[in-house]
Amino acid sequence: MKFFKNLERKYYKYAISNLMYYIVILYAVGLAFYTLNPQVYSLMYTRYLCLDARAMLHGQIWRIATFLIFPPSFGSFRFTTLFMGVIALFMYHSLGQTLENIWGSFRFNVFFFMGVLAQAVACLLGYLVFGQQWMLTTGFINSSIFLAFAILFPDAQFLMFFVLPVKAKWLAVAECAVYLYSFIFGDAAARCELVVSLANVLVFFLMTRNYQQFAPGEIKRRNEFKKHIKMRPKGTTRHRCAVCGRTELDGDDLEFRYCSKCKGNYEYCQDHLYTHKHVSGEE
Repeated sequence: MKFFKNLERKYYKYAISNLMYYIVILYAVGLAFYTLNPQVYSLMYTRYLCLDARAMLHGQIWRIATFLIFPPSFGSFRFTTLFMGVIALFMYHSLGQTLENIWGSFRFNVFFFMGVLAQAVACLLGYLVFGQQWMLTTGFINSSIFLAFAILFPDAQFLMFFVLPVKAKWLAVAECAVYLYSFIFGDAAARCELVVSLANVLVFFLMTRNYQQFAPGEIKRRNEFKKHIKMRPKGTTRHRCAVCGRTELDGDDLEFRYCSKCKGNYEYCQDHLYTHKHVSGEE
């Protein structure tokens, strides 16, 4: 949308680059403390760091940031916690860094901090509206990062149990099915918690979409372009990597994208999209 583009143009310089790197450091600190002494960590986190609506209303605003020290994976045993936690740290760093490379630092900052704000709002709603103290951690934020990645890269594969390859879109469908079950069979408080906590995914994608593509004139232009493409001589390619020169004829699994940071229409295959040298336009 136009207002978001104006916002990005005005405030992009304040965005935190490599944001997920710093978030993963917070996760790692929480994981280390939990592994060393789970009881002390749980006590300290609950008493001073977690999202506590009553405490926030009494001035403890720092909890909106300190609750991020909760790592993405806990287990019944310390070794399991440490092992699965380290894997989760690498995975979420990779997912977050990929989203930042695709969107840019500003948009990823907006997406992530919308998730943080959503957790705080959900916590306050639970206390003020339902009279409940919801123990919200980083679970929904991590889920929103994965769902956003699955929307952008539905065919990316993950190895379940380090053996079974499963595409991101099917993992996202399974996760959404669990959330849908919780929404249907949960009480009003659970529904509110779920909707508010994951609202950043829907709001962000609605806020950043270009709705001009649905205009009648734009639809007509695309249809004419498709007709023109059908009239191309046989063997003519539509995509070519500016680094290696490969085209869609070199493999059915090849994907091509334009780089938003390069000045000009430079297209790259998936192997060089994030590794090429950006063209500044001054060369």
